[in-house]
Amino acid sequence: MGTTVKGSPIFFGGWHDIRQNRGWLITLGVVSIILGVIALVDSIAATVASMIVLGWVLLIAGIIEGVQAFRHRQGGHLFLHLLNAVLSFVVGLMLLRNPLAGALLVTLLLATYFVVIGIFRIVASLSLRVPHWGWAMANGIVTLIFGIVVWAQWPVSGLWVIGLFIGIDLIFLGWTEVMLGLAARQLPQEPE
Repeated sequence: MGTTVKGSPIFFGGWHDIRQNRGWLITLGVVSIILGVIALVDSIAATVASMIVLGWVLLIAGIIEGVQAFRHRQGGHLFLHLLNAVLSFVVGLMLLRNPLAGALLVTLLLATYFVVIGIFRIVASLSLRVPHWGWAMANGIVTLIFGIVVWAQWPVSGLWVIGLFIGIDLIFLGWTEVMLGLAARQLPQEPE
């Protein structure tokens, strides 16, 4: 990892790395866009796949946490680490056994989160009235409406919402990488 020099991205290590790897950026961006479109076209499959990946991550994390808890049991908090390990392992197994049920639960939690955070943003924008507070209010209204729509369509929305989010995110990520790769030719040779 490089350092930040006058606005250069820290995740690349500087302008030189971006210029040197612009082909890879464009390729990765195109692949991300293609995967995003596939996720949008078949959001149910993307939702199930994401729950399976999350299940494996939690399962492996639970095993690692359990091993680490026993290796460092003199450090204290053995019970809390073991409890975390067991919960991660069990939830991971549950997601692997029934990824659709996991998607339904995660979607319900997301809908609840969007409703609560939408209300919070609306109330905050009305009470603070900072300059351009209307944008914060609009954000709160859109978030609240989205939460209500997802909640009203639940449990059916549990089949497609997560895949939709993944698809949209992959498309925006891919587009950003492609644009950065294309713009790399105009980046400065040496940071000032």
